[in-house]
Parts: sequence; structure tokens; C-alpha cells
Amino acid sequence: MKVSISYPPLESSRGVPLLSQNRQFQWFCNPTYIYPMVPASAATLLASRGHEVLWDDAIAQERGFDQWLAGIMRDKPDVIAMESKTPVIRRHWEIVARLKRECDFEPKVVLFGDHVTALPAETMEACPVDAVITGGDYDFVLAELCDAYAGGGPMPRGVWHRLDDGTVAATGAPDMHHDLDELPPIDRDLTQWRRYAYRNGNFKYTPGTYTMAGRDCWWGRCSFCSWTTLYPGRTYRTVSVERHLDEVGRLVTDLGVREIFDDSGCFPKGDWLEEFCRGVIDRGYQRKVVLGCNMRCGALSAEQWKLMKRAGFRFVLIGLESMNQSTLDRLNKGLRVEQIEESIRMAKKAGLEPHITTMVGYPWETRAQAEQTIAAAKRMFSKGYIDTLQATIVVPYPGTPLFAEARENGWLTTENWDDYDMKRSVWKSPVDERDVMRFTQELYRAALSPAFLARKVVSVRSVDDIRFFIRAGRKLFAHLADFSRT
Repeated sequence: MKVSISYPPLESSRGVPLLSQNRQFQWFCNPTYIYPMVPASAATLLASRGHEVLWDDAIAQERGFDQWLAGIMRDKPDVIAMESKTPVIRRHWEIVARLKRECDFEPKVVLFGDHVTALPAETMEACPVDAVITGGDYDFVLAELCDAYAGGGPMPRGVWHRLDDGTVAATGAPDMHHDLDELPPIDRDLTQWRRYAYRNGNFKYTPGTYTMAGRDCWWGRCSFCSWTTLYPGRTYRTVSVERHLDEVGRLVTDLGVREIFDDSGCFPKGDWLEEFCRGVIDRGYQRKVVLGCNMRCGALSAEQWKLMKRAGFRFVLIGLESMNQSTLDRLNKGLRVEQIEESIRMAKKAGLEPHITTMVGYPWETRAQAEQTIAAAKRMFSKGYIDTLQATIVVPYPGTPLFAEARENGWLTTENWDDYDMKRSVWKSPVDERDVMRFTQELYRAALSPAFLARKVVSVRSVDDIRFFIRAGRKLFAHLADFSRT
């Protein structure tokens, strides 16, 4: 079968949609294109099974909708598979309906992602989609689904699909125990990796790319995280250390990649981490590439942070979310406030460059509690503990415990999914919407302290440092615009 893995253009005055490989959706004034690891794995697996695969990310390719639709009409894929998220699900329903109405052939249209995993019946009722994949292993499931469409097997688990008479059938809970080592190495050329290699704020050295050692987070219990609908913590799996080392080797040797960010919700810890770091050192990869990853506070010892630095890690992304203990408890972060600064300080002391993520606009946090998080971010910037920051508005995505709590308590002000895009608050809060936007901007402005900027200027050692400093500055001012009310 001919299978198109598509990201149709979503043209909007709000900016460029940050859709692929994202746990939180935003419209960006200064676009970032993130390499979608699981769809790329799906494309590779489909090709290995003899299907013809079209990689059709029109967002990263910066094509308009009419151009994208003309390509679909020309190529006539048998299956069109699209990733969706809550703030754009209505747009995707409209696109599905248009495909079904205007195509002069009969493609099977498949949607996957966290929103349709949480609410599959809603999408089956709202548009003429042929199938919805639930659960996060949609590389395995999409391949099995296409095999079934081609007459080569039964419908896989974790699929809602439309029968010939128009009724809908579901195949039960998704299988979340696939062996990740059974997947073929991702075909980076097929999936056009270079389109994502440069315009990405995580990379100091380009070209850069992504890996994914685990699915997805070994904690996997944070009540706000939309990817817990895809990968509950109890289903966490990793590839083998040897496989991951081989992948790093291929990226460096075959493609000339200079920086790799691993986008597992949390990078493996303990023995896996130590074996991987020592393997990188033994193979000498740390002299050829720098590494980055997501990591939880309180997970590593000072010696493990130092080992990561020796293995070539540079960038480490840490979810702070709030510096209020009651908020951390309500989010089920499993952390104490004091662990946050302690972990960040250890990472920085080891020579890494910590990046923190923070959120504002909780329905239970007072203005004073929100300002507590802002003050902590400013303090860590001024002390030199953190190098960069990401600030967002809290969004209760369907399928998460936070959404269920919000609906039960009557906090939600809307269930119009278009509004869940961080351009406004969607629930009641002691802090009004204007101040939520202002606090988000204040978090970004924390990076503009004279002491922090002076340290950055003094730290410049190469042209790469200068370019990164300029890119980071552009991103910072773009984020201030992202959270502007106008």
C-alpha cells in the first residue's frame, strides 16, 4: 500500500503550530520544528514491510494548504495518517471531511495522538475518519493496521475503525508491551531529518537530531502530562543500551550530526544510564557529538551528573513546573521543592547546561504562589544555576487526571478545543487571565538579568556559541510575543 504520514498545513495568524513530537501544543511566532520520532519509526517500519511511504510534513516543509492538497491528489495514497492534538483536532476533522469529499480516489484516513487516544468516540462521530489509533505505540499499530487494510492480517488492538456499513468497531485496549528493539533503525533520509536539524532551540551545534531511548517517562504519573494517556508510567520501556549506542554511532558517522537530544519523557536512569555513558566514552563518541535529554529532579547523584558530562552531555531539560510544594503534590510530581534547586545545582556544577520548564495559571494557586515560582526562576538565573527556560500556561488536556479534576470541580470555562492552545486560560483561577500572560512573560524576562547576560557574553568561546546566543535571543523575544494578548 502507499501510505502518507502527513502533517497538513494549519495556516493561522496565531503563528506556526508546534504539533509534532510535542506534549504541549503552542502557536510559535518563531517556529521550531521537532523531529517526530514515533511517526518516523512508523514510516521506517512500514517501508520495511514493503509499503510505499510518503513523508509529508507540510508544516516543516513550509507549504500552503492548497499545495499540500494538490500533492495528495497527485500521489493518491491508499492511507493518510495524521497526528493530532487537542487545540487543532477540529481543524483535522475539517481536513478529514474535505479529503473524503474532494478526493477522486478513496483513501483510508487515520488519526493518532493523545487527544484521539483520550476521546476516540468523539472523533469517530465528528468526522468521516476511517480509523483512530489509541495508545502511543502507533508505529507498531499503524503498520499492523495497513497490513490489515491490505488484506494481510487482523485489525490490531487499540484501534477504533469504521466498518463497511458505517458502524464503528473497537478492538480493545492497545498493546503497550511491544519490544522496541524489534523496530528497524529509523530511516532518517526517508523521514527528511534535515528539515528538523537547524530551526530548533535545543541545538547549540547543528545539524542536530533526536533520539528516543524510552517510551516515555519512567515516572509517568504527572497529572498534567498529555503523554500519560499514550504512555502510562507502568508501560515504560527502553531500547537496549547497545542498540542506542549503535544509533548514536550511525548519526555521527553516517550523517555528520553534531548534537543529539533524546526526547524520552525521562531519560533512563540507574544502571542503564551508567552503562550508556561508559559506552559513549569507550567508543569515543563524546569527542564527536554533544548530547541532551529530559531528566527528573532527584533522580541522579552528583557522580552520575558528572558521568553524563564526561560522556558528552551538554543540555539537560528539567521539569520544574512550580516552586510551590502544594502544587507539586497536586500535580503528582513526587518531588520536594528543595530537591529541585539541589538537582539543578548539581547538574550545573557537573558542567551541564540546565533548562527548566515552568507553568503558571493553576486554578488553585494564588498570585503570591505564582510569584514564588517567578522569583525562584530569577534567583536561579542570577546564581547561574540555569541557562535557559521554557514558560507555558497550564492546559488541562482531555485524558489527563488534571482534566478530570477540572471538570469535576467546575473549573473549566470552555470545552471548545480551539481555545486549548495557550493563547488564553481555559479555567477559573485566582490569577486573572491578563496576569497569567504577564507572569509567563516575566518568566522569560528572568533571563534578561544583567548578571546572567554578562556570564553568557564571557562564556563565548566559538562561532557556535555566538550563533546560539543570537538564536536564543530571537527565541526569547518571540516567546514574549507568543504570550502577548494582542
